[in-house]
Amino acid sequence: MIEKKKSKTQKLEENIHFLTDKISEDISNRDREVFEYEGSMDNFHIKGNFVLFRKRYYMIKKIINFMLFAFAAAALFANEKNGIRSFVRSASETKPRVVASTSWTAAFADIAGADGVETIAPANLRHPPEYEVTVSDIQKIAASDFFVYAGFERMMKTLGNSVGGTQMIWIANDNSIATVTSETAKIAEKLGTENENKARLARYVNAILEAKAEIERKGSANAKVLCHKHQRYLASDLGFTVSATFGPEAVTASQIADAKTGGYDIIIDNVHNPAGSPLAEVAPKAAYIVWRNFPDKVERNALLHVVQENIAALMKAL
Repeated sequence: MIEKKKSKTQKLEENIHFLTDKISEDISNRDREVFEYEGSMDNFHIKGNFVLFRKRYYMIKKIINFMLFAFAAAALFANEKNGIRSFVRSASETKPRVVASTSWTAAFADIAGADGVETIAPANLRHPPEYEVTVSDIQKIAASDFFVYAGFERMMKTLGNSVGGTQMIWIANDNSIATVTSETAKIAEKLGTENENKARLARYVNAILEAKAEIERKGSANAKVLCHKHQRYLASDLGFTVSATFGPEAVTASQIADAKTGGYDIIIDNVHNPAGSPLAEVAPKAAYIVWRNFPDKVERNALLHVVQENIAALMKAL
């Protein structure tokens, strides 16, 4: 159940103090050499969502705290004053506001029954977990009712285990039927969308089971599969026995030798951190396909579309 709504002023105050503590802690732990330096300010200035430092100067924490407090407060109150859609929900909104770390966790929230899920990392990134959180991102999370995350995202080093009064929902991420079922049920229980979860999940599960039946009809279920570690779950649900795995790190000499002599029929790679091309080079008779996990769009049935595209690539190769 959603907790009783707080007053707008109370929510704004909580967001501002939270932003100050979180961002100043994150910046104080970063290597300042990675920041962009520009302008002619004596020590620093704020541009967009970034604090820009001049080289050879050290910014004491008290000044960082003050400037970040002023910046976050100004951004929040300016939006309210100018009538721009605020990060703070109006009391008239009845549906819970759900924000997800990436398009993958957003896709789980979608199957769970959530509507209008927002994301932090852009969906068009090749590897969304590497995205660095910004001030406006934290404002968005702090103003939401629920934040869905997987724990491996880089942004979680900054966010930690809590973001203001937002309810944090940790989920496991892989595209197996078992994981999608258990983790979307976890989200649905928080949102009170159990019935919608069952309907959306059924479409996802049916797509995989129908593809599994088609693979069996083609006589390909016994194909010997060499699979990227992050794609082995869907491969198994489709009825394949994954003989060996590789990635996400670079393949080793022994893995290349195994691919050359192992008699594999299919090599399945991962688009987000591909490592299998050297294996495909030494096993030219194996079908080489590349699957994805993170949807490239935030939309209804996003995870279903990902799995359907993966299956289509597989069927074309068989």
